[in-house]
Amino acid sequence: MIEASGEASEFIRLFSTSSRLMLLCFLSGREASVGEIQEGLGFKQPGLSQQLAELRQAGVVQTRRESRQIYYSIADARVARILEVLVSMFCKGEESPQRHESIKESFSSGPTLGEMAQWAIVTSDIDLK
Repeated sequence: MIEASGEASEFIRLFSTSSRLMLLCFLSGREASVGEIQEGLGFKQPGLSQQLAELRQAGVVQTRRESRQIYYSIADARVARILEVLVSMFCKGEESPQRHESIKESFSSGPTLGEMAQWAIVTSDIDLK
């Protein structure tokens, strides 16, 4: 863990601002254009472009071009796994968007575990190297 701690802390930093976290949640399980993201989250173009560029540079989102439109999606499976944990910890009892149904199902289909146990299971399976 000592060798991977720098990479792990940089990875966790990607979730450290509410705007990046909301952006990653919005893209969770779907692909969206910049316009769809702006409309869905109410972000202004300059700030959104900056956040997308940072996430793209970090390799956690990917792009696909279709004509003049660019679509963004999650490129790193570790991000999807972390989002599953965050949804289970912080979004209990809330109405989840349709795109989060698979996340909800993955936690409701198995035995109920405490939040720390869920975190331990997910993080023990992540290869940080």
